[in-house]
Amino acid sequence: MHRTKVRVVEDVLDANNTIAQANRHDFDHHGVTVVNLMSAPGAGKTRLLERALEGLGDAGVRVGVLEGDVQGSYDADRLAALHIPVVQLNTDGGFGGECHLDANMVRSAVPSLPLADIDLLVVENVGNLVCPAEFRIGEDARIMVCSVTEGEDKPLKYPLMFRACELVLINKVDLLEHLDFDVERLEQNVRRVNPDVTVMRVSARTGEGVDAFRDWLAALPAREPAPA
Repeated sequence: MHRTKVRVVEDVLDANNTIAQANRHDFDHHGVTVVNLMSAPGAGKTRLLERALEGLGDAGVRVGVLEGDVQGSYDADRLAALHIPVVQLNTDGGFGGECHLDANMVRSAVPSLPLADIDLLVVENVGNLVCPAEFRIGEDARIMVCSVTEGEDKPLKYPLMFRACELVLINKVDLLEHLDFDVERLEQNVRRVNPDVTVMRVSARTGEGVDAFRDWLAALPAREPAPA
């Protein structure tokens, strides 16, 4: 019997990386720094963005958001209230929708992004702990948001997500007094899979730690537009 081995996963990721490079070229051309914000559903990405982006303009950073969701524009509508450019990107193409943003989806939204008018683009990815970490989109940095309601073992169960990031935000720390949760153990587990990562404890509800997150975003290397 004749057998053929098809390397589907490798081919898909190779194609994605090629498109991610094209996205990176466009971002570089306009001098835009791009952050890929990822988490499980309900970790609090959007509320953190509302808190953190509100003061970035005062730091001289012009920010825009590409909002990824399976359906709807609920989060994008909330962020647009900050009077910053927001582009909605829905992944619902049938079968319940894609569980992540890939480089080609982001590329489809590039013409709608005001790249000439922003310094920082935050891509809020679809809530998922697996697929978003596998697909580069042309970003400069990746941020993972996890909440204290998810369990201390999340980094050990989903190591790729935590390993792929430069910054891990531990959100909802205002709930710690009500939970049987060891935040120190969570941090230890994060560093077991990613020793070099920066970890911050934050609360989107109270604002604890948000200033440090905002400063981290503002301190990302500014890019000069690349020659045409």
